[in-house]
Amino acid sequence: MSAPIKTDTVVSFTYVIRDPSGEICEYRDLPLAYIHGGHSPLFPQIERALDGQTVGHRAVVTLSAEEAFGEHDPALTFADAVDNVPDELRYVGAEFEAENEQGERRQFRVTKIEDGLLTVDANHPLAGKALTYEVTVVGVREATEEELRAGQAEPDLSSLR
Repeated sequence: MSAPIKTDTVVSFTYVIRDPSGEICEYRDLPLAYIHGGHSPLFPQIERALDGQTVGHRAVVTLSAEEAFGEHDPALTFADAVDNVPDELRYVGAEFEAENEQGERRQFRVTKIEDGLLTVDANHPLAGKALTYEVTVVGVREATEEELRAGQAEPDLSSLR
């Protein structure tokens, strides 16, 4: 049995994100890793669900839209004539970064091209959705001093061999 997940352990995991209808929004079968206990890019609810668990544990956590990526903000959606848009961005799914007058940068995605208009959206693609995360622990180990200093962990890929 592996060591339990606690502060300053590296947790390697795979995950599936599902929308309320059960449809898969995102899937990751190659492990990602984080340092447990305040160094994590995970939502706090997911990290809490993994606390004290061991390899093989599968946590299922449902987050409301507000807890996940927030509600969809219509003010972050813009449309313009397709002719005003560079050719390389004239397809649904194209992404680009833009900066406003205050120097704030946002990532935009082309979400629709219809009736001569191209629509872009700066909301996270999963904004406005309640999401269920299914996280499976595939590795747990103590973080190295280097990882703790850097605040980043290397995934445990030994389970893939």
